Amino acid sequence: MSKATAVRAAGETLTHRQTVTVMVGLMLGMFLSSLDQTIVSTSIYTIANDLDGLSLQAWATTAYLITSTVSTPLYGKLSDIFGRRPLYLAAIVIFLAGSLYAGSVHSMTELAIARGIQGMGAGGLLALALTIIGDIVSLKDRAKFQGYFMSVFGISSVLGPVVGGAFAGSANILGFDGWRWVFFINLPIGLAALAVVFLYLHLPAKHVKQKIDYWGAAAITLAIVPLLLVAEQGRSWGWTSLTSFLCYGLGVVGIVWFLLAEKGAGDYALIPLRLFKNLTFGLSSLLNFIIGVGMFGAIAMLPMYLQLVKGLTPTEAGLMMITFTAGILTGSITAGRTISASGTYRIFPIMGTAILTAAALAMGLTLGVDTGLWVPGLIAVFFGMGLGFCMQPLTLAMQVSVPAKDMGVGTSSAAFFRSMGGAVGTAVFISMLFSLAAARIADTMKSAMGSADYQAVLNDPAVAADPANAKLYEFFQHGASNESLNDTSWLHTANSVLTRPITEGFAYAIDTVMITAAVLTGIAFLISFALPNKKLMDPKSAPQKAPEAVPAH
Repeated sequence: MSKATAVRAAGETLTHRQTVTVMVGLMLGMFLSSLDQTIVSTSIYTIANDLDGLSLQAWATTAYLITSTVSTPLYGKLSDIFGRRPLYLAAIVIFLAGSLYAGSVHSMTELAIARGIQGMGAGGLLALALTIIGDIVSLKDRAKFQGYFMSVFGISSVLGPVVGGAFAGSANILGFDGWRWVFFINLPIGLAALAVVFLYLHLPAKHVKQKIDYWGAAAITLAIVPLLLVAEQGRSWGWTSLTSFLCYGLGVVGIVWFLLAEKGAGDYALIPLRLFKNLTFGLSSLLNFIIGVGMFGAIAMLPMYLQLVKGLTPTEAGLMMITFTAGILTGSITAGRTISASGTYRIFPIMGTAILTAAALAMGLTLGVDTGLWVPGLIAVFFGMGLGFCMQPLTLAMQVSVPAKDMGVGTSSAAFFRSMGGAVGTAVFISMLFSLAAARIADTMKSAMGSADYQAVLNDPAVAADPANAKLYEFFQHGASNESLNDTSWLHTANSVLTRPITEGFAYAIDTVMITAAVLTGIAFLISFALPNKKLMDPKSAPQKAPEAVPAH
């Protein structure tokens, strides 16, 4: 490669072939980030047992969630100051280092630390990939390219549980425990992404004279870490426990401190408050958060239904979600191509939230113990389509609503608010699920006990002597509660007549959660009408003042 092609002048565009090559590298990086949110879910039980740390397994998930969420806005702001390429390369290297460490650990404590390192890299992979596309692709074509990136998100969300389950189910692969390949698989993919980005992505050198908002970074960390901790651990701690209230308090202090720090920082703030004065940016941020709560919480419920009510394994549930991938592919690519052709994007968040609301409502009204599997499979198509219609257009809206110098902040803010909403939604809805299920199961059990047919099976000596029913009878002794429902591995191997009230209770709880999700996405649907109805237009090629560069040393 010649020196002339290695560093391009500002404003010079890539050829179509160069753009596609860079996009492949960026998509690989984004694939790593989104895959690792789900690949561990089906393997964590095996990993925890192997490392003798079953009680600590939740921390491996929490560590990744916290560091990836906290680091997302930091990458966005730093990339606006120092440039995208060095930050993106650093994110890949950090992620690979965390993956190598995670595959080599010997305790759950080590795994939690390694997952935290992975998350620090993952925070930059999603946001910066979309930002770089915003830098190298014209506004007319940006929606089309970003639509492909959203498809990667959908594919990884389905592949994750399937691949994770397959690795965890293998005793040994190439001399290593099977579960270690959940992390080692990242190395070849990440190295390929690193090579492509290093060799082919050459943006103009950039170093803007600007202070770094250290106080804002510290404040947002204090605000987010306790709130994510309580969101993830609140069900086991107790939502009204002293530890939970301590987290609530620290989170509120952090939020207030962050707002004061950002107001004082002005233009060099981590997320400048002036951006929220723009109606499009403010509404898109709010929509990303609400959709994150309703949508990601709802997406967590569909696999729960397939496993708890229908008795599918995690891997089978993952394969069933292929229809979700089909929906998100259709939605993302359709939205991207249409926006590129017409220049209008407002209709897609409106349509997307409407479809999500209808899908959540359909799920809440139709899913029961005896519902055919084709019903959740069909609903998942529309969930995916609604997601595809919302995510990419809202990210695009936030990009075009900020000045070019804040592109990194605008893009990372979209990912940040969506991630926060997803964390809150998943935690609250899962807690809601088990609380509602415990109460409903107690009622259905009481009703079933009054049935002569149920009593006949319950008191049958052959049923009581069957080892497959041992944990079921223990459950009858302790009664339905959050604690007794923590382990449901016996639910679909025990006598189906006796477990019927339990599966009915779970089905009722999931339906209620989904109707709640429908209310939230319905609110987002109403808010989406307030988005300005503007056409996307490339800025005119008028000369602009270049940012003041720091002299090379």
